[in-house]
Amino acid sequence: MIPNDIKITDEMVADHGLKPDEYQRILELIGREPSFTELGIFSAMWNEHCSYKSSKLWLKTLPTESECVLIGPGENAGAVDIGDNQAIIFKMESHNHPSFIEPYQGAATGVGGILRDVFTMGARPIGALNALFFGAPDYDKNRHLISGVVAGVGGYGNCFGVPTVGGSVNFHKRYEGNNLVNAMAIGLADADKIFLSPAKGVGRPVVYLGAKTGRDGIHGASMASAEFADDADEKRPTVQVGDPFTEKCLLEACLELMKTGAVIAIQDMGAAGLTCSAVEMGASGSLGIKLDLNKVPCREERMSPYEMMLSESQERMLMVLDPEKEAEAEAIFIKWGLDFAIVGETTDDLRFSIWHDDEEVANLPIKELGDEAPEYDRPWTVPPKQPELTDVPAPGDLTEAILQVVGSPDNCSKRWVWEQYDHLIQSNTAQIPGGDAAVVRIDGTNKAIATCADVTPRYVEADPMEGGKQAVAECWRNLTAVGADPLAITDNLNFGNPERPEIMGTFVHAIKGIGEACRALNFPVVSGNVSLYNETKGKGILPTPTIGGVGLLPNIDQMATLAFKTGGDAIILIGGHGTHMGQSSYLRDTQGREEGPPPPVDLTLEKKHGDFVRTMIRSDETTAVHDISDGGLVMALTDMALASNLGAKIQIPSDIDAHISLFAEDQARYVITCKPGKTSEFIRNAETAGVPATRIGTVTPSALNIEGHVTISLNMLKTAHEDWLPNYMAEA
Repeated sequence: MIPNDIKITDEMVADHGLKPDEYQRILELIGREPSFTELGIFSAMWNEHCSYKSSKLWLKTLPTESECVLIGPGENAGAVDIGDNQAIIFKMESHNHPSFIEPYQGAATGVGGILRDVFTMGARPIGALNALFFGAPDYDKNRHLISGVVAGVGGYGNCFGVPTVGGSVNFHKRYEGNNLVNAMAIGLADADKIFLSPAKGVGRPVVYLGAKTGRDGIHGASMASAEFADDADEKRPTVQVGDPFTEKCLLEACLELMKTGAVIAIQDMGAAGLTCSAVEMGASGSLGIKLDLNKVPCREERMSPYEMMLSESQERMLMVLDPEKEAEAEAIFIKWGLDFAIVGETTDDLRFSIWHDDEEVANLPIKELGDEAPEYDRPWTVPPKQPELTDVPAPGDLTEAILQVVGSPDNCSKRWVWEQYDHLIQSNTAQIPGGDAAVVRIDGTNKAIATCADVTPRYVEADPMEGGKQAVAECWRNLTAVGADPLAITDNLNFGNPERPEIMGTFVHAIKGIGEACRALNFPVVSGNVSLYNETKGKGILPTPTIGGVGLLPNIDQMATLAFKTGGDAIILIGGHGTHMGQSSYLRDTQGREEGPPPPVDLTLEKKHGDFVRTMIRSDETTAVHDISDGGLVMALTDMALASNLGAKIQIPSDIDAHISLFAEDQARYVITCKPGKTSEFIRNAETAGVPATRIGTVTPSALNIEGHVTISLNMLKTAHEDWLPNYMAEA
């Protein structure tokens, strides 16, 4: 056990991730040298992961309000109103560093943590998503990381009993040594029964709930706030260990307890464990917190105050309880086989006071622990513009080029991944992974929730502002493509070292792009997470601002899907033939080039085209809908064909280069099918709305036929699209 009265050295301060000027700020704030436990508490509260000290200034610029927003950033998760006194609670967070060190437990506890964020607020989780980013296929650790992460995501979600309904998997050399695991959860709650974290009332019991505290996860938040070096494997003890069965019991116990009126405030013990949960509850409620660590349930002997305060053991909650309902509350948790311990009380002195063995081991100003955390306006440089492409050679073999694009690591089917997830549990999944957005029915109603997670990192690298806009716009399009009204987003902003001006400049411009798109599309940010220092040996990841969106289908009977329905249906292109080839899949997958600017995003067109598409879906004028994004028109057609086992005959005007039309990645575009007798009316409606709509072909019984250029059988497309990932993972 480390003594609490140990002399603090400069080396200890550095080991806790604190800069000399930050430590000096601590000395000035408390007027003395901190105890060892207090140093750990400041390290936990002032690290990047918990304090957002490099990003807070810019996060404040994002739009966070709309008519449907009930709770915005600052709580465990965001909440939006979906009518009938129902709310969707949702958030996305990262578990990147732990998932590189210990892929299974890192990913599993990432899922567990985000589920707790949702049910802490009184919501029953109804869906989980993820966005996973790994190194290039030839990276020697890739298969180990992929298999561990996928097993961890599936293992936790499947055992807990929440359907994993959507996500994405991407590959790039820049994620070598620092893969990303972004986990998202959505839950359903009564809009008038959402539980918040601010403590209320003096002298009320502070209760520890859930699993026992161990030594796993100590310094987990600090590790997430630093770059990796050669010692990454030595940080394995800082990775938490999850137990989804305990979390399932914790969910049921919390929801049962919430019905009794006993809960005054509640907070998940996530990053920085007992420290962060207690400080956030007290500070947000303008109350002090006094803790007696001798009452904390521990699963290991002789744990020190430092270890108990910084442990990130999973499946734990902290609650302020109505004292009159203590016995009732305890009985519920005993019934579910969980710990229930009164470990402290609220006070009126605004101090964070921690006792152990009748000795006060920490006494700190509780609001200043959060409010006085450093907030940096870090220097940043304007990202350079990419030169325009001067040449995009036509493929020597168009068939081969199409197969390369549809079967590339990024564009290939991720069935191997999502079939390891239980995506049908709870029996409300209306669209399984593989479509534009997942759709989950709301029990007892005709409503459904659409949800998806999107980002194209190479776009953000090439132009952070346009890439940020595009991530939001694609998420909005994907929700629109299933017929949903997009409501709000959560974000997971994954970047490198913000102390490097070029990285900070990328972050700033991505935030500007995200904000601009959210305002234009009335698509506010209600929750999220920032993950910085995603670097290994000074090499940063691609900037990856993952956007998770939620939308509402008022009537699930009007839901659209991307699969072709009937031979003879007309295929209509919304938004015109594309011309933009910069940063395209074609350029990357067939030419080995990541060059040029990304496709520009015209938010006025996004809104106009998307609103029109949604209107046509609701008017029963469409039979299939799919947005055009990575891989261009040919990728969209392939998705629709393989989902239906039907083909398409496509006509490209003679004055347009076929490979440009097929592979261009211009935004604000969709492929739609309708009954052949409704084609003229559909196009007239589009003209009236000022939306470009052109019939480009017909659904056929088999094959993708680009008239005058190429015919590819569905079997060839399916083999290219479906086989890459399972074959890759099967290799030794």
